[in-house]
Formats: sequence, structure tokens, C-alpha cells
Amino acid sequence: MKTKNSMIMQTVLRLIQGALVGAGAILPGISGGVLCVAFGVYEPMMELLTHPIAAARKHARLFLPFVLGWALGFTLLAKVIELLFAASATVTLMLFFGLICGTVPALFTSTVESDPHGSWTPFVLSTALAYLFFHILEHSVTTVVPPSFPAFLFCGFLWGLSLIVPGLSSSSTLICLGLFEPLTAGIAAFDPAVLLPMVLGIVLTTLLFARLVHMLFGRYPAVMSRTVLGFVIASALQSLPANLSTPRTWLLSLVCFALGFAAARWMDVLGEHQQTK
Repeated sequence: MKTKNSMIMQTVLRLIQGALVGAGAILPGISGGVLCVAFGVYEPMMELLTHPIAAARKHARLFLPFVLGWALGFTLLAKVIELLFAASATVTLMLFFGLICGTVPALFTSTVESDPHGSWTPFVLSTALAYLFFHILEHSVTTVVPPSFPAFLFCGFLWGLSLIVPGLSSSSTLICLGLFEPLTAGIAAFDPAVLLPMVLGIVLTTLLFARLVHMLFGRYPAVMSRTVLGFVIASALQSLPANLSTPRTWLLSLVCFALGFAAARWMDVLGEHQQTK
């Protein structure tokens, strides 16, 4: 039976994880879906999006602190992340790269447990194809789109898609389209002309695709878990910054990577420890 202290620690852990997902969602090169997978909330989230009432009752203790943390991270911590990104995009990305890498051991273990003798072909194919897809997407989109209701609706569509498809970084694409700055400015100002179409786009995307993903997880859990793991690895490789030009940048990047990796491992170990109580 879980003690009161154990439940409090789990709540705090979910708050922290939600805040990191909320902050990471706005950071170019980072996928909110990947962080949801990394923190073990991806499948419950898909369940919530397809069967909201039943899933909300089943996972209430997970979602309440996580959603609250996401809101805080998206509105408050994301501002700090933006400042860090403006100061040094390379160093900030290394922090999140370490965070993602730190969750890979636990993800790999859970993937193996889903089917110890299953084929790893889905993992190899998804890693290669996802990396190629993200690379093409990042380097081929150059059109600047003027801010408008349809443009912000498309922003919401991309953001919803990045939750459902782990590894798809909506922020990187929005930067290429020239929509990232007006979108984040509108969110910071709580501008309804930005928020309403963005939320509508997210809702429409999840209604269209979340049920399909949830059905595939139910029918092919091992294949889907290996495929998602491939997306996570590809996303991590894609977010790895290439511009480490000075010794100072190298040192700061290594420190941030180590901090991100250690934080992820700490959250994994703490989560497992609290579950066994």
C-alpha cells in the first residue's frame, strides 16, 4: 500500500515532468511527444484522447499534476527556456538531448519486456525512416507564411501532431514558416486571435489521429513500442546540435548534457521506487 509521502513524491514528479514537456514543446528541435514517451505518459495520453471519461477516471492521479505542470511549464518555464535558447541554442539543446538520452535505458527495458522474442525490424526501420523524414522536413521548408487564423490553425495542427507522432518537432517547422515568433508572442499575451485557432487545430488533430494510434497500440503493442522507440532515437539524433565551435561551448554542452541525463535517470529511478512502495 502506498504511503502518503510516496503519493506526494509521485505528484511532485509528475509536476516536474509536465513542466518539462510544456517547456520542451515550445523549444525548437524538441518534440513534446518524445518527452511524453520518455516519461511514460504517452500511452495513457493516447487513451485519454480516445476515451476521455474512462481514461480520466483511470489515470486521474497521473494527469492532474502532469497537466498542471504542463500549463506552468508552457506559460512560465518556457520563457526561461526561450531566454536560454536565445543565449545559446547549442547548450540548451544539449540539456534536452541529455534529458532524452537519459530515458532511453528505461524505454529500452520496457520495450524488451513487451515481447522479449519479437523482431526488432520495426525499430530499425522507424529509426532510419524517421531520421530521414525529420531531416528532409527541417531542411526543405523555406516559405514564410503571414500570421492569420488559418496559419495559427495550422500551428495547432502541427503541435497536436507532434504529441501524437513522437519525434516531430513542430517548433522547428514553425520557425521555417516564420510563424514561431508571432505564435509564441500571441501565447504570451493570451491573444484569443492566436489561442483559439491554435487550440482548435490541436483538438481536431487529436480527434482525427489519436484513436488510430491507440488502436494500433492495443493490437500490436510490441511493434508499436519498438516503432516509437525508433522515433525517439531519431529525434534525439536530429536534435543533437552540430555547432560546437569553441572549447567553452564544448564544456558547457557536456555539463548540460550530463545534467539532463542525470535528471532523467533520477526521475526514472524515483518513479520506479515510488511504484514499488
